[in-house]
Amino acid sequence: MDQLIIIIVVAAVILIGGVGAAFLLRGRKTPPGTYTSTRDSDDPPLTSAGGSVDTLERPRSGAGSTGTITDEDTELVDDLGGKVDLEVERPAPVLGRLARLRERLARSNNALGKGLLALLSQDKIDDDVWDEIEETLLLADLGTEPTLELVENLKRRVKVEGSRDPERVRTLLKEELLALVDPTMDRSLADDRHDNRPSIMMVVGVNGVGKTTTIGKIARVLVAEDKDVLLGAADTFRAAAAEQLATWGARVGVPTVKSDIDGADPASVAFEAVKAGIEQEVDVVIIDTAGRLQNKVGLMDELGKIKRVVEKQAEVDEVLLVLDATTGQNGLNQAKVFSEVVNVTGIVLTKLDGTAKGGIVVAIQRQLGVPVKLIGLGEGPDDLAPFDAQGFVDALVD
Repeated sequence: MDQLIIIIVVAAVILIGGVGAAFLLRGRKTPPGTYTSTRDSDDPPLTSAGGSVDTLERPRSGAGSTGTITDEDTELVDDLGGKVDLEVERPAPVLGRLARLRERLARSNNALGKGLLALLSQDKIDDDVWDEIEETLLLADLGTEPTLELVENLKRRVKVEGSRDPERVRTLLKEELLALVDPTMDRSLADDRHDNRPSIMMVVGVNGVGKTTTIGKIARVLVAEDKDVLLGAADTFRAAAAEQLATWGARVGVPTVKSDIDGADPASVAFEAVKAGIEQEVDVVIIDTAGRLQNKVGLMDELGKIKRVVEKQAEVDEVLLVLDATTGQNGLNQAKVFSEVVNVTGIVLTKLDGTAKGGIVVAIQRQLGVPVKLIGLGEGPDDLAPFDAQGFVDALVD
């Protein structure tokens, strides 16, 4: 009998070690009894005021703090088991962000639009002028093929109309740029809950593009739209990545599933996050993944593994690739490889605040056939918004 007990204990220890860690659910959880059956599509989304925070750590003061501990609506469990209050922020509405981002884009990128308008409004547009227009577009990372297409179309229309009126030239330029940006592409996020499971999002990208920060901002966008969100910290290789993600989530009352062991298997963390999302009946589960260079075959294979493991429970509805707009054509190479491994469905373009980088939107979409869905123009927590093709072109040219 004693030997049997010893064997059971040893087996349990091995099993726990193989999995790699216990998982902590940090942040807001669906209150018990909220749903008496599988959640229906017309059930109201949960707000942060309705949930409790189930975690094992008190927020740290200073850099990375989750906020002032004053809000009585949200509870935090400290190391001794006592409950303290945690302030939960209310993210800015999405519509307000769009207007603010459009103004910022207009200020930062107007050199591109003004340069083109100045060239096109000259009394005489000869080959040298067209060469300057072409160079301006190439410097904006528009790409060779779209640039040649735009210049050819403008040449034809300017010649036919013979107009040098600045307003008419602006209209022509807007129309041609808008056609390249392609307003017909579906830029909506797959963030609607299914009948029996959450929407599952994976976020991927190379090192240093601000992927984890971007996920925190995406969570804020969804919370602002009254979505019930859960985060999965599957970036287990970068020091403090899970803590960073959990801090972003805690600021808006969103829970984070993470491993308590550094270097845990990322696929296991992702699996547990999806499992928790299904059990908690949330709307969206967002999975962070480790940054990796697109030319590292082993790491890219691991990324594919994470997706396969997740899909043992639920299909991945959205794979968002985070790209730094300032990387230009190098970003295109990254996008191509990532798309081959995990079937990228949308692009999040950050740092789109340079004076001549707006064309990267067209270049990426042309090469991958994948829409830019979100853009970021600043460092603030709400400086991320859905991409709007018309607004983008208006900001470039007006």
